[in-house]
Amino acid sequence: CLCCFQLYGYCYQDSNDIPDTLTTITELGSPLEMIQLLQTSWEDRFRICLSLVRLLHYLAHSPLGSVTLLDFRPRQFVIVDGELKVTDLDDASVEESSCTSNSDCFMEFPARNFTLPCSVEGRCQSMNEKRNLYNAYRFFFTYLLPHSAPSSLRPLLDKIVNATGNHNKLICTKYLALELSPSPSVNSEFTQKCVKSANTQYRRVPEAFIPDENYRCWPSYHHKGCLLSVFDVNEAIEICDSYSQCKAFVLTNQMTWTGRQLVFFKMASNHIVPDPDKITYVKVTD
Repeated sequence: CLCCFQLYGYCYQDSNDIPDTLTTITELGSPLEMIQLLQTSWEDRFRICLSLVRLLHYLAHSPLGSVTLLDFRPRQFVIVDGELKVTDLDDASVEESSCTSNSDCFMEFPARNFTLPCSVEGRCQSMNEKRNLYNAYRFFFTYLLPHSAPSSLRPLLDKIVNATGNHNKLICTKYLALELSPSPSVNSEFTQKCVKSANTQYRRVPEAFIPDENYRCWPSYHHKGCLLSVFDVNEAIEICDSYSQCKAFVLTNQMTWTGRQLVFFKMASNHIVPDPDKITYVKVTD
């Protein structure tokens, strides 16, 4: 499973204190800190949610059957190259709860409870899968997806988050369809780009860059400046118009993992230098 921590090797060795000691060698990951994640760009958080959906899909259709993580908390996961991976499978279970009636299939959570159907085989239908899904909703999706999301995507994201909280299994298919598109930024359903018609005029300066005149914005890919991703120039204009201190922006040739272009937003254009890999747009004042 690509969503689980990769095991590179292991060995058994006897110790004077502990016999049959098992040593494992795994890939290196970073602990998942939710506060730190909320300070990253929305695209990075969306990527983490996609990797979580892949994990949910794998757990629901694993070779062992439907697997549930009984301790589904952020501390059980790490970040590896921007992807979320589960590290602790000690509390995994493949046993679907037995039942004689629907009342035996009661799932209790701090904010909400669910009752699932009891099948003719005497098992609670999809309890493992739905437990994982709701835990993903309450620990991850509800925080990582809506927070500072692009305005054009919020209706879709609200629909996705609400459906996940209501145990809608189709949500996994929805996410996977988005992921399988060549680039989410150009997927028509994903983007639904609603760029306002800009009243402000900008002068295009090719092969130029503004090295200084930075201001901070949030969220930014650069801690000392305002570096954001955009779909196109129109979106960059919309962003610049929304910041009172923004007087210019610079298109770079760098792309995010979704294919969106990174743009520096500047508070002045007094010093412009040549740069063949960048294009500067300066706000025209009356």
